[in-house]
Amino acid sequence: MIKKYAYSESFYSVQGEGYYTGVPSAWLRFYLCNLQCNGFGQDDPTNPDTYELPYESFDPLSVKEITDLPVWEKGCDSSYSWAKKFRHLQKKESGAEIVETIRKNMINEFNPEGDYVHPYSNQRAHLVLTGGEPLMKHAQNATLDIWDAYKIKEDRARPRNITWETNGTQALTDDFVKSFSNRGFYSGELFFSCSPKLFTVSGEENKRAIVPEVIKQYDDLAKLNRVRSQSSQAPCGQLKFVMGTGKEQWDELEYVMKQIRDAGVDWPVWIMPIGAREESQRDIAGDVANMAQARGYCVSARVHCYLWGNEIGV
Repeated sequence: MIKKYAYSESFYSVQGEGYYTGVPSAWLRFYLCNLQCNGFGQDDPTNPDTYELPYESFDPLSVKEITDLPVWEKGCDSSYSWAKKFRHLQKKESGAEIVETIRKNMINEFNPEGDYVHPYSNQRAHLVLTGGEPLMKHAQNATLDIWDAYKIKEDRARPRNITWETNGTQALTDDFVKSFSNRGFYSGELFFSCSPKLFTVSGEENKRAIVPEVIKQYDDLAKLNRVRSQSSQAPCGQLKFVMGTGKEQWDELEYVMKQIRDAGVDWPVWIMPIGAREESQRDIAGDVANMAQARGYCVSARVHCYLWGNEIGV
């Protein structure tokens, strides 16, 4: 029996955050996450008694497609990718079917076959796996099946760079490590975009949300891949933190960064202003950027929000 996997959405857009900002990318958003991050955008992220969560009161039967949902100002901006009330909006396909769905999303008048090597620019698009949490065990299994479908395709039709947008808490399975350590299985580049959730920003306690030894596991696998391929000077991953202007948030950031650095992870750090919606980001973006650069961190806007506004599927 062919295994099918639940995912929330697939689309073709640009990477909006961090090191690969602006790179055309095919996206797959897996369903389910081990964190909820209900504290995002709240007046006091550390006090659940004060939370306002618009997604909880939303009638899920009032829409038929995820792209019809609003972008909520408070709580996780992709709650539809893990909350059970939105299960009816999820899609379920095999690895081969997902690959075909992604290909169709990439088709346009300049790229009639939906290739990763664009026939007009000759530049190569990336594949981005996000969530939810794209490194939960079911998503890791799905990724292996997806790549089984990709690896039999010609070079133009498959990616050479896979990014996982992860919260950094899910250990890699033995099968996943063994497969992506095998050049015969995958000869491209692995990139882990890790966004640890701070308690003072997301409401997720450090004991659940900060797992430096897992991030180091990602780093070890990506570095093995880079040494083997010798095809890029890019980092093996990046750390992304969503931040406001509160002193307690920046103090926690330094506390968490020390743990990650002590674990041996040397990835660059990108700071983004908190806010699921364009308006709320704009209100504090300059102040957050000033605080980040004063500490020597990179600054990242969420470019897709500025380009297309408060829309899902971009």
